[in-house]
Amino acid sequence: MGEIFTAPVEQIVSGGAGIVRYRGKSIFMNLTAPGDLVTGRIIEENKDWAWAELLEIPEPSPLRGTPFCPLYGSCGGCSLQHLSYEAQIAEKSRMLRDAFARIGSFSSFPEPEIHPSVPQGYRNRIQFHRIKQSPPSRRSWSAPGSRSERSRPPVSLGFKARKSGELIPAADCPVADPGIRRALTEGTLPLPPDRDRFTVYARGDTLVYEGGQSRGKVKLSDRELLMDAGLFFQSNGTALEILIPELLETAKEADPSLPMADIYCGVGTFAVFLERYFPRIDLVEENRQALNLARENMSGGNCRFYPLKADQWVKTRGEAGRKTGTGSYGFIVVDPPRQGLSASLRQWLIREGPPVLAYVSCDPATLARDSRELCLGGYGLEKLSFHDFYPQTAHIETLAVFKK
Repeated sequence: MGEIFTAPVEQIVSGGAGIVRYRGKSIFMNLTAPGDLVTGRIIEENKDWAWAELLEIPEPSPLRGTPFCPLYGSCGGCSLQHLSYEAQIAEKSRMLRDAFARIGSFSSFPEPEIHPSVPQGYRNRIQFHRIKQSPPSRRSWSAPGSRSERSRPPVSLGFKARKSGELIPAADCPVADPGIRRALTEGTLPLPPDRDRFTVYARGDTLVYEGGQSRGKVKLSDRELLMDAGLFFQSNGTALEILIPELLETAKEADPSLPMADIYCGVGTFAVFLERYFPRIDLVEENRQALNLARENMSGGNCRFYPLKADQWVKTRGEAGRKTGTGSYGFIVVDPPRQGLSASLRQWLIREGPPVLAYVSCDPATLARDSRELCLGGYGLEKLSFHDFYPQTAHIETLAVFKK
């Protein structure tokens, strides 16, 4: 450990680090680009891999871009600003393909359709940390109203540092929605008095925040949804308005005489658009607050709401579901967390799942794993779409379509 080396960077891997091969070992290094010739120092070492800190770049890659945020490198929010946006898209598309080949063991699969985003000002939902000023020491105490008292910095907002628990004060955030950015730079962003960490959501005329006015209505395409800043809601509304029509086109390929299900439905973001195509829609969501908002968002059609984890819901599908006529679906959309589908849900989909399945994923590794099992169980992978919900980061959002 501590050895200094110089070697070329091959590619970006999950998480955003570059990978270097040196003396038969994979070495990961942040803030590097494919094609860079870098000099680094090994700071953590294992049998087959190591982490290194970047010391210098003797030969920069042509794929590099100029970071537009002065906090980049110290703030933990972005990890790819040092790449041009075109290079980010290319690397993330390659990571998606690599996951299907390496983790999913697919010898062939549909070439991903690519849907870029605006690279700045896209992020509608951001979590801030409250940074409190330190109380003055006895020696430095000043009378209230004195010059030194007035010069003390106020409570500020910031983000977690890249590699530590420290907080980085932020007077601006170029990837934030214009409403959040304006409130941040003008100092008008609300500070909930009882929270050291809180989420803010803004889009159009809506600005809501956890710990205060948390509920608001958000317009997506031709619909208006009630949401809560304290609950999960997609962070890139513009990208979401591109994904939703693609999801609707997929739903139109299903049997319109059969009901559908939306598993991990959240506040009903997809169900609001899909309910018009099916005689009944079942919404499954373990967060009761989110499911209550989904009830309000649905138009009042034939909907059933299940405040259950996906595994618990699967257990209810047995004989009772068949007796009540709720056992067959023409279409299902799943939008699981990063962990992907559980083993029991995958097996249920293989046994009793619909002819058409749409899988919205936020992690290529678990999507590739789940896709492999679904395809071994009788589904065919018909389509992959990469939607860049999170420019400047290594996060990858994918729509996968399966058919039996």
